[in-house]
Formats: sequence, structure tokens, C-alpha cells
Amino acid sequence: MDRTRFPVDEWSLIESELRRDDLGAVETLFAVGNGYFGMRGNFDEGRDSHMDGTFVNGFHETWSIRHAEEAYGFARVGQTIVNVPDAKIIRLYVDDEPFVPFEADITEYRRALDLKTGVLTRELVWRTPSGKHVRIRSRRMVSFVERHLGVIDYEVTVLDAHASVLISSQMLNRQDATDEYRAKPLSGDEDFDPRKAESLTERVLIPQLSRERGGRYLLGYRAANSRMTVAAGMDHRFETLDEWEQSAHLDQDHAKQVYRIRATPGTTARLTKTVTYHSSRGVPTRELADRCDRTLDRAAEAGAVQLFADQAAWLADFWERSDVRIGGAPDIQQATRWNLFQLAQASVRTDGGGIAAKGVSGSGYGGHYFWDAEIYALPFFSYTTPDVARNALRFRLGMLPAARERAAELNQRGALFPWRTINGLESSAYYAASTAQYHIDADIAHALMQYVNATGDLDFVARGAIDILVETARMWADLGFWRGNGVRGFHIHGVTGPDEYTTVVNDNLYTNVMAKANLQAAVDMCDRLLRDDPDAYARMALRVDLDTAELAEWRDAAQAMHIPYDEGLGVHPQDAQFLERELWDLDNTPDDKRPLLLHYHPLVIYRFQVLKQADVVLALWLQGHEFTAEEKRRDFEYYDALTTGDSTLSAVVQSIVAAEVGYAHLAIDYFTSAIYVDLANLHRNTADGIHVASTGGVWSALTNGFGGMRDRDGQLDFDPRLPEAWTELAFSIALRGSRLRVTLTREAIAFEIASGEAVTVSVRGSAVVVMPGQPVSVPLAHQGVVIEGTPASADIAGQRRPDGSVITASIPAPLVGEEPE
Repeated sequence: MDRTRFPVDEWSLIESELRRDDLGAVETLFAVGNGYFGMRGNFDEGRDSHMDGTFVNGFHETWSIRHAEEAYGFARVGQTIVNVPDAKIIRLYVDDEPFVPFEADITEYRRALDLKTGVLTRELVWRTPSGKHVRIRSRRMVSFVERHLGVIDYEVTVLDAHASVLISSQMLNRQDATDEYRAKPLSGDEDFDPRKAESLTERVLIPQLSRERGGRYLLGYRAANSRMTVAAGMDHRFETLDEWEQSAHLDQDHAKQVYRIRATPGTTARLTKTVTYHSSRGVPTRELADRCDRTLDRAAEAGAVQLFADQAAWLADFWERSDVRIGGAPDIQQATRWNLFQLAQASVRTDGGGIAAKGVSGSGYGGHYFWDAEIYALPFFSYTTPDVARNALRFRLGMLPAARERAAELNQRGALFPWRTINGLESSAYYAASTAQYHIDADIAHALMQYVNATGDLDFVARGAIDILVETARMWADLGFWRGNGVRGFHIHGVTGPDEYTTVVNDNLYTNVMAKANLQAAVDMCDRLLRDDPDAYARMALRVDLDTAELAEWRDAAQAMHIPYDEGLGVHPQDAQFLERELWDLDNTPDDKRPLLLHYHPLVIYRFQVLKQADVVLALWLQGHEFTAEEKRRDFEYYDALTTGDSTLSAVVQSIVAAEVGYAHLAIDYFTSAIYVDLANLHRNTADGIHVASTGGVWSALTNGFGGMRDRDGQLDFDPRLPEAWTELAFSIALRGSRLRVTLTREAIAFEIASGEAVTVSVRGSAVVVMPGQPVSVPLAHQGVVIEGTPASADIAGQRRPDGSVITASIPAPLVGEEPE
């Protein structure tokens, strides 16, 4: 990061210089949201934007997927998040001269996202063409307390002269209407990139309601195809000692409240604008409008001062539970807190909705939910704010009927959750790298068990969540099959693992290891429910038509699950055929050919040993008890050398396992890449929205990687790896109603009960009992072995497979430096 422009501040992201060249990325960095709705960091004045955006979680349009070659079971209906009416706009004119930030003569400028208060502030001084100086201050927040509420505070002071000032507060349907300053919304680079949202060319938002009353405006719409409904509202409070007058304008796509002020020197005109959004799968917009009225009424009654104070109080509690303190590295501390804050903005007020890959910060990936939420985001919430994790799991439980239907469509028993979706239906047209990722079933089951182990919330299981375990286990038992070749084993064929550069394979290691855990968890929880709550078990068995013989089948399949291993190379093959391929020579692949998916046909990539993201290495983290320490080290070295890092899901996982096996310097390098993936726009697509999975992985890299924490069936064990440059690492863990503070230094790891009852953990295998009011410090003799260097593909090339063939490395033609004619 340019630290002149973005100075280090441990509790804020500050911008001290206005620039146009990275406008899209900065709009994302300064977005505000609460998980339900979010506003991109566009300027209040509604101009000079890369992508003006306000997004409501789950509010989407559907469209027919047209396949060039049709086949049974392909996804038929696409889903894309909709840009809802933009209520951020406040346009300013002084003596009829418009304030346009990138054209204006700005003599002072500062913008900051305060992580303690959750407020985006901007302060600047504009020298108008006539030489008058105007100070403009604004504050913007999306409330964590009031799920449907946002507040914008806008102040204008002409410092040194009389002037005619006009402030125009607006709400505009940018999805369909034409902006008066732009023929169409500016969406940025139109080059091919599958990570971007699909473009919607037909009218999306069908007007249903428009209303103005006393400076309050409401617009209501129905999405043309999905039939979802949304209502947006804005209300105003205006204050100044100068003379002023107002006027109003309203049509079906545009609302405008205009204030004309005869400004005197040094007198401030202040506009407080409250905005609200309510959406539904089909509730009439008139009812949503009534909800908007009630939200705005409460906001008016509370007042802006109280609303901002409530936001700060909510965040004080959030940081008490969630902060990770890093000693000796203020720049890392700042970036870490910004990432954790993004997790809150993407998740905490979804309140029964899903956690999208971009949260509510942008339109990337069409606003879809992936397995990212369960594996990367939910651990943070399960161990800090369990209610958020529970809500996210309830959302998946609500998708279970559609998942059953999808499994049946693919000739499977049980349930198969969609790889990417908004409404519960699979929406990816490219099945090889999407639908074939059956591992999502195991990922959801893993997240469920992690939540239950962390919280002890067996009531959630008994009330229906056990159905997820049963139906996913049923799917694995049906998908897999028995084969005897010396040793009878259970195999799973025709699936794709997390690595999207290798598709539709047999015995993907990650899938098999996670399916094994899924099957065993289903058996264990059914046994436990039968023992502890026979009535709930009976209701479940009737509900899902469970035969006890199935439990025995699942147990046998889990115990006999085939875990591929190559004795000659001493590694676990990513899948049954993976080691038969030659290596992609990543060491000599030029940067302008990255990411590979934008420069090479999938079939070219699929022929090589090359990874988009960690696959086997992810299994080493999530199911580490299945591997020895030596196997982890060998596997990490082999696959780290083959991983492109083209996916932002990868760096955090590689950091965690690198720390565990001894690559200390590599661990901190990967961690640094992860915390700056958006802040420094490392993947050149931050403009499309925050990489929420990476922000969640940052917390896991800190606690699981450097903190060395592992959870085995609710028993926490710590094997720390504190980086050399850090003096301290401190974090809190919620565990079955208690909150445990953990503080790691080079000499010791200390535990203290912040609230709740006693907790038993272990440090490198030795039990530690932590009692309330009795902190415990455990001396540490070391921070783990340290291995120098970095694994490279050159270390693999030249090795021999069991059949005697030599593994070679190359780059697909055209040759490096040449382009086809």
C-alpha cells in the first residue's frame, strides 16, 4: 500500500489523497454494510464512480441460462444480485457551480473508515471557480443495530463569502433508469472475467409504488422474473441559521429533495438523511413501504446523535469478543482489523440470510453464496459470535428441500447442496468446476459440527439441523461404492475438489477425507440424539425416513474410506490420476499470464499438475488428525510448489499449514498476502467487492496458524507458532458459554476466563484447566521447528513415479515470450 496516501492507523483506514486510477477498488475498501444491505464507497455527490452500488443481500433477478450444448440436469436458471435504488446521492452546487470531486480544486482532503465507530467520514475544502472556500463534511453508516437503516450526515460551510448553495438529496433506480450525468452505469472493464456478475439487459425493477410526504420518499419495485419485491425510503432533517427554501420531485425511478440556501460566511447547513431498505420474496411493496415508514419513524425519534452512539456501542462489544491484538506490527494490526470488520459488514445482520462471497460490498460473483461461507467465514463466528453462525446454518437448513430435489435430479439419494446459488437452486452453467464439487455437502456438515462443538447447542441439532447430517451422509453412501483390491475400500468417483484447475476426478483426497468426517458425524449425532432425546430422534427418523441399517452402512463407509497415498513419492495424490500428469512450470510462467483461467482454455489447464487453490493442503488443516506430521510436511511441500494462488481462498490455508509444518517465513508471507488481497488489490478485482472468504481466513490464520489452535470434537489444543517480528498475539474464543482470552508471547501462552465457567484446553498435548479469576500461563520451550526456503516445482521435476516414468515440467505452447499469429 502507498503509506503516504493510506497512512498506518490501527483503528482506521484513512485516505489522504484523492486519485482516480484505482477508483473501483477504493469504492470497495470504503463500503459500509451490515450483512443485510451495503453501500459502496461512492462519493456522496453521485459522480466520478467506477460502479455506483447499493445491494440488498439475496435480492436478485433470475434469467434463463442458454447452453450451447444442452444436457439433462444442467442448471437452467441464473441468479444475479440487483443494484437497488441508490439513496446515497447528495449533490451540491455553490453559485450554480456543481461540486464534482475529480474536477474540483480541492485544497484539503481526508476520508476515513473508523473501525471503532463503523462510520465512513470525509472532510474536504473546495475552492470554487470564483475563489470561495467551501468546507464539506459527511458521515455515512449502515447500522448494525437497526438492520434496515442507514444514515448520512452532510454539512456544507462557505468559509469566506456569501453564496447561493443548493443541496439536492436524491434516490435513483440505477439498475434501470438513466443517470442524468451518465448514459448508463459505468461497470468498468468489460473484458472476459468469470468472477464478475452477469449483465442484465432487460428492465429488472418494475415500478409498484412511489410516494412523498413531508420530505420522506418511498419507491417500491418488483423484480421482473424472480418476483421479489423491494422498497427503498429516504427521510430528511435539515438545519441551518441561514435563510432557505425547499422543493420536491418524484417519479417512478427518481426522487429528489432540494434545499436552496442563502449562505453566509461561516454558517453551516446540515442535512441528516436516513435511508431504509426492506425486501421480500413476494410481500407486496405497499407492506414493505409500511415497514420502511416504521424504520424511518424510529430513526427520527432516536435522532442522528443516538444512532451514531448506538453504532459505536455495538462495535465496542463486537471488538471485545472479536479483536485480535498483534504486538510489534502496527501495519499488520491495521490490516487485520480492517479484514475482521469486513466480516462483520458481510455477515452480522443477515439474520437468516446467506453470507455472499462479496458480502454486500459489490456485485462480484453475482451476489452468490458458495462453500466459502462454511469453511472460511463461519469459524470466526462460531468462536466469537455464535448466533451469526447459527443463523447462517439455519439458512442452509432452509435450502434442504431444494438440495433433496437436486440430488434426485442427479440420480442420488439424500441431498446435494448447490455449489453457487442465491435462492437454493444451482446457478452455475459450467458443471465440471461447479456442480461436480459435491464436497460442499461435507463442508456444510463440517461447519455444523464445528458450531455444535464450540457452543454445545444440541437443541439446534434436535430441532432439525440433524437432517443436514443425515441427508448429506445418505448422499455420500449412495454416491460412493465398494471395491476390493487386496483391501476392501470405499471410493468416490466423478467429483471435483476445491481445486478448480482439476475437475471430475476419482477419489479426490479432500472430498474423501471430508466425506469420511461427514459420515462419521452423522452416525455420532444420531447415536447421541437417540441416547439423550429419544423423542427428537423418533421425530427425525420419521421425518427423513431413516432406517437404522443406514447408520451401520455410514459407519462402515467412513471407516473404509479410500485415502490415496503414493509410497514412492511419499505424498497423498490429490486424486487417483493426478500424479500421472506432468507439471506446469509455474516458476517460469510470466506474470502477465496470471491468473491462468483468463489466459488458457480449461482443457489445457486440466492436463497438468497445477492448482488454482489449496486442495490437499486444505484437508491437512481441516482434518489434520488424519495425517502424521511427516505426511503433512511432505504434502505441503509438494502441493505448495504447484499452487498458483489464482484463488484468494488459498493464501490463508497455505499460511496455516506452513506455520504448522515449519515454514515460518512462508507462513507470514502468505498471511501478509491474505490481509492485503483487497487493501492492495493484489488480484486486480477488488473493484467487484470484498473477498469475504479471505477475510474469514485471516482470523483462522491468526488463531489456527500462528496461535496453533485446533478443535477436535470440542477439545481445543494449542501448538503455537508466533512470528519472529511479533511480540504478542492475543485473541478471544467463545467455548460452550464461556469466553477464553488467549495471549501468546515467545516465552509462554496464557489463558484467562473473561466470562463464564471453567474451561479445559491442552497445550501440545498437556491438559490445562482455566478457572474464573485464575489466569494460567504455560511456558513454551519453542515456537516449532523452522524450515528455511520455499518449495518449488523444480524440486518435483525429475522425480520418478512408481512406474518408473520421470515427472517433467513445462508451459503449454505458445512458448513464453511468443504470441500466436
